Amino acid sequence: MQNMVRKIFRFFVLLILFINLYIIISGRWYLYNAIWYNTADISDWQHFENRPISSSDYIPIPSAHCYNQESLNKPCIDRLKKYKSVAILAIKNDSVIHEQYWDGYDARSVSGSFSMAKSILSILVGIAVDEGKIKSIDEPVWHYIPSFKTEKKSKITIRHLLNMSSGLYWDESYINPVSLTTEAYYGSDLEAVFNKLEPTRNPGEVFDYASGNQIVLQQILKKVTGTSVSDYMSEKLWKPLHTSMPASWSLDHANGNEKAFCCVNSNARDFSKIGLLFLHKGYIYNQQIISKKYIQESLTPAAIKDEDGELKCDFYGLSWWLGQIEHQGKMHKVYYMRGILGQYVMVCPDYQLVVCRLGHKRDDEYIPNSKNHRIDIFAYTKGILEAYMK
Repeated sequence: MQNMVRKIFRFFVLLILFINLYIIISGRWYLYNAIWYNTADISDWQHFENRPISSSDYIPIPSAHCYNQESLNKPCIDRLKKYKSVAILAIKNDSVIHEQYWDGYDARSVSGSFSMAKSILSILVGIAVDEGKIKSIDEPVWHYIPSFKTEKKSKITIRHLLNMSSGLYWDESYINPVSLTTEAYYGSDLEAVFNKLEPTRNPGEVFDYASGNQIVLQQILKKVTGTSVSDYMSEKLWKPLHTSMPASWSLDHANGNEKAFCCVNSNARDFSKIGLLFLHKGYIYNQQIISKKYIQESLTPAAIKDEDGELKCDFYGLSWWLGQIEHQGKMHKVYYMRGILGQYVMVCPDYQLVVCRLGHKRDDEYIPNSKNHRIDIFAYTKGILEAYMK
């Protein structure tokens, strides 16, 4: 028995030494963070450096006369609990109709957005286009980033970055410890990650979800605006939305670059205001924050093939997911932002409805006949529809 214990102890000592040796030799120092924090979580913003996103002159979302008057059905509640939801919020006709929190969260509790930040970044690109800072999303990236003026990269446009067809190689995995996603998320040098981006296919041909696209977009916005994406978001989006509290954007290091592919940190009510902005085609609080034209483009399916090269990409626009939901025997268009742990803001224009769900886990199953829409966001929204739109 003692010999077995010694062998196990020696094995773990050697394993630890090997891991440390690998990290030192490879220079992958971010692996210490990846090992320590183990898996991504909505509270990770507390471990990162962050840049504030200021708010101003809070305008609350009013409560409807039917606020919390209806109960969500048991399957919806069971799903919300199963996947460790912390918030669900539903807004109809600009008023909150349903709001619930779990796990100690409330209306001011902060959650990481994960890839909902991609949709937010797209909005900032659209505003930069509206202001003439970017001439067109069909411009080649090298117009703004000279290092892209190479034989392989010169044909990549801003549109290709926004609709995930740039062809740049990326391993979209938080589990793989040596993936570019893990390095970008836990590491401290996004510019080093940026310099590793190389195309593996021609741009504009195939949808290939890759967070590296947002690292490039962040560099473009930083150059054309002369400021950080956090400061630009504060002045052009967060303040005009009259949010309830400041947000933040997690950085690779102190005073560094925003993790633009993820990591805007805020609460359910303020995230929902982005849904309201799109529901109203960019016009809210007596101001056209982003042009109707850019929103229409954002919600237009990309004319590219899907990952298997079989079908046209009808499920993704300019960093917004596009789909349909069934209610009372009819299909209704929806569009939404989403993050890897089930962070969602879904908009259903036919019902003037915005639904936000935040939580620790997502459903890994997809809706029938789809390889791109996970079943949980549709189930949450359907639960709201069945409760309040009978």
